[in-house]
Amino acid sequence: MIEVKNIVKSYGSKKVVEGVSLKIHKGKITSFIGPNGAGKSTLLSIISRLIKADSGEIIIDDIELSKWKSKDLAKKISILKQSNNINLRLTVRELVCFGRFPYSQGNLKKEDIKYIEEAIEFMKLTDIQNKYIDELSGGQKQRAFIAMILAQNTEYILLDEPLNNLDMKHSVEIMRTLRQLVDELGKTVIIVIHDINFASCYSDTIVALKDGRLVKEGLTNRIIDESVLKEIYDMDFKIQNINDNKICIYF
Repeated sequence: MIEVKNIVKSYGSKKVVEGVSLKIHKGKITSFIGPNGAGKSTLLSIISRLIKADSGEIIIDDIELSKWKSKDLAKKISILKQSNNINLRLTVRELVCFGRFPYSQGNLKKEDIKYIEEAIEFMKLTDIQNKYIDELSGGQKQRAFIAMILAQNTEYILLDEPLNNLDMKHSVEIMRTLRQLVDELGKTVIIVIHDINFASCYSDTIVALKDGRLVKEGLTNRIIDESVLKEIYDMDFKIQNINDNKICIYF
């Protein structure tokens, strides 16, 4: 479990995360939702230790975040940020190999190759593994980066807007894959997501943030509620139940 305790983060006089406390349980998809500037990406980066909080605690599996050695943390948590700009010209397979660095330090062993090949196969990249990243479509590229994270073989997978710039088909493919990671491989996935209907259909729990503060957290069925969503987004929603999924109408 990840425990977030009274986290505060400011840039100058602006508090971007203000006193947020929550618990993220294992073996679930937890979605961070909320309007722009809510503090979602900042909180995700604090949990992964990419950004240092001004105050508060993050406890991962009963160990405070600052107590984790970097090499051990890299085997526990992986994170994929929104911008994935790599200056090297790499093939898909070479990119996925980077996911094994916390274990191999660049000297790939038999076990590393096994995880690399499993990640490539799981993300349906076998046929294009020798293509260069800059030759791929947006959806293929995103799958390649997720494969790199998967090869890292961490229990917790953090993704910052994994559907960014993807069309509907590729967005559905990515969300189905994340669901598989949880249901079939027992991973714990935490995502920042803007599409409220993807959050509704694929998440187990939702954390709603607004202006740096926690508004609501809980089971998806409780958060996807007209009055709750209006409080978060300051707009009216109508919710319809389609095939046991709550679909939000807000146009």
